[in-house]
Amino acid sequence: MRDAVTSLIRNYDVAGRYLDRNALDTLKSYFTTGTSRVQVAAAINTDAAAIVRKAGAMLFEEIPELIRPGGNAYTTRRFAACLRDMDYYLRYASYALVAGDTDLLDERVLEGLRETYNSLSVPIGPTVRGIQIMKTLVKELAVSANIADTTFVDQPFDYMIRELSEKNI
Repeated sequence: MRDAVTSLIRNYDVAGRYLDRNALDTLKSYFTTGTSRVQVAAAINTDAAAIVRKAGAMLFEEIPELIRPGGNAYTTRRFAACLRDMDYYLRYASYALVAGDTDLLDERVLEGLRETYNSLSVPIGPTVRGIQIMKTLVKELAVSANIADTTFVDQPFDYMIRELSEKNI
């Protein structure tokens, strides 16, 4: 698993280049937000169950057909699987937040996920919406922890949303 620093250095090493102004600015930004990243990860750790529960409630309120007979979250088993998956996305988003890098999301979460969901007839749209809701809730937690600039919180959530969303070919 790589972080922002090792990924950046690896890319420059592979290209046989010295760190330039852009690389140093990227490193500076990463280190400047380091404490905030750890604070947000700690807040997620403390409130993960509540975040998932609230995001699930908001999702099912917004898309109630998911929990109606025939819906993909109908039955206790499917409902629990939906919340389990939301917890999984939140946990890996917290890892990516601390790392400042989304590479681990590809290798641990996203690789093959779309194909798996499609083969199981799991709708991707509500999954994406659930991730968006969790992003909003995490940003609210960051603000309540007196973190003024929460833009770094967007990175892992937006990456998962973008990778799961339908793509035009």
